[in-house]
Amino acid sequence: MTKIAIFGSAFNPPTLGHKSVIQSLDHFDKVLLVPSISHAWGKSMLDYSVRCQLVDMFIDDIGQSNVERSNVEEQLYQPGESVTTFAVLEALENEHPGSELTFVLGPDNFFSFSKFYKAQEIVERWSILACPEKVKVRSTTIRYSLSQGLNVDHLTTLSVAKHLVAHKLY
Repeated sequence: MTKIAIFGSAFNPPTLGHKSVIQSLDHFDKVLLVPSISHAWGKSMLDYSVRCQLVDMFIDDIGQSNVERSNVEEQLYQPGESVTTFAVLEALENEHPGSELTFVLGPDNFFSFSKFYKAQEIVERWSILACPEKVKVRSTTIRYSLSQGLNVDHLTTLSVAKHLVAHKLY
């Protein structure tokens, strides 16, 4: 049975904190990074396609062979509506029949999980893994640092840092 970890995040932008969570998932056959297409609680984010591009660079930089980006939220998205974790897991279950799915919660979502749509049913149907960051770097720190003209090479991967600065994304 294929074991798949699903790690959803805004990735606004991806950080070394995200990387530290992903590295702790190396025992899974596959780790799917799922960028949020629209934030459930209305958080402002860079355009989805830009964040997907950043995630692809990030994946290339970290070089962990079991990691890939999923576009499941793009497939599920209906304008004006948020894509729920429940819908994502259900779609991925259909996409990967017979696989064991584990939803990975980072520190941002761990304490607010009870607010998730169908949280109880998620717990009953799929495995949940709370995975704290080993490196405490927040996307907010990167956005703030960039807005102040500060170097962010130590906060994210090199390709992502260069792209953020070159394209003045924040």
